[in-house]
Amino acid sequence: MSDFILDHWENQARKHAMNPAASWADEYAISLEVENISRWLPPGGNVLDVGCANGCSAIRHLSSVGSMTGVDFSPLMIEQANEIPLSPADSQRVRFLVADIRSLPFEDGEFDCVYTTRVLINLPNWEEQQVGLQECLRVCRRGGTVIFSEAFWEPLMLLNALRRLKHLPCLVEHDFNRYLKQDKIEAFLKEQDRRYHVEDFSSVYYLGSRFLRELVTDAPAYPGYSNPVNKAFYELSRQFSGGGFGIQQAFIVQN
Repeated sequence: MSDFILDHWENQARKHAMNPAASWADEYAISLEVENISRWLPPGGNVLDVGCANGCSAIRHLSSVGSMTGVDFSPLMIEQANEIPLSPADSQRVRFLVADIRSLPFEDGEFDCVYTTRVLINLPNWEEQQVGLQECLRVCRRGGTVIFSEAFWEPLMLLNALRRLKHLPCLVEHDFNRYLKQDKIEAFLKEQDRRYHVEDFSSVYYLGSRFLRELVTDAPAYPGYSNPVNKAFYELSRQFSGGGFGIQQAFIVQN
């Protein structure tokens, strides 16, 4: 991973400590991710969170699994994760380690379920993203589930097509992100004969928060992510999904 990408996340850890904003300031999008992933976690299972940041999302899942391991490339993120106050019982069921998605320090098939959340997009090219994909599949047991909850290029282009129609500036990738291409990951999984489906869980939220908000409100009056307009579209997105506009989507792979 390029040094400037690691530097970015180390700075996020310094700035936000144990706040979920260390991962992303969009609290509603994070909640949608967590809620979607939670539907696929095996009750009582041994689960790996790859790219756990400061552990906030992993801890939200802890009550529904048997054990949770969180790994992140940023040592400072892991320091913050290990400072989360836990009960003695919970502290026996969770661990946080420094590790690289391209070389996970675990045995083949060690986990019942493995998931990523906006982690593969931090790798600089498709070649390295494939290595990360393969490593997640490797450490999940046969019959288990691997969840790649990531940001994708095609919905970004679809949203930007709408924004151009209304003369709004285009949304862009951050310099530390390389969004996945849906057609590439589909070809990768098909080549390996993996069964999968795609969960488009955030389209309504993205349409509302990244397009309609700027058309139906005085956008400067509702700045940032944590505003009542975004919250309204978050609640709606919990009831309805689909449409192809959600930049955050999840590939659910039956290993």
